[in-house]
Amino acid sequence: GIDRKSEEYKILKEERSQYLWKVLEKIIPDIHDRTTIVQVGTPLTHQRFLRRYQGSYGPAINAGEGSFPFPGTPVKNLLLCGDSCFPGIGVPAVSGSGVLAANSVSLDSIKPQLEVLQNLKQKV
Repeated sequence: GIDRKSEEYKILKEERSQYLWKVLEKIIPDIHDRTTIVQVGTPLTHQRFLRRYQGSYGPAINAGEGSFPFPGTPVKNLLLCGDSCFPGIGVPAVSGSGVLAANSVSLDSIKPQLEVLQNLKQKV
């Protein structure tokens, strides 16, 4: 593997992050000007700081043998969200799991959340 302290690793990490920046710039052209802190994470980052096996994402679920769990837990009032919960891996899916967890707290929270989303949509 590559040494995370090497110059080669730093360059590779920067190169790989440019794809995400280019995608974001299509939506928010001045994203770089609006950004104050940048922290690029890699599988090595996940392995080191999140204790994820080999920097993995999400749970180990074999296709056709299971599904991502929903936010509820056996512990009263404890909900989960993230890449190990439904709908799964990736920023949109993880965001969706947060919405599911938030909406699980109270159905009264749905209307205000939709209003915020509508207001944001009008600004774009």
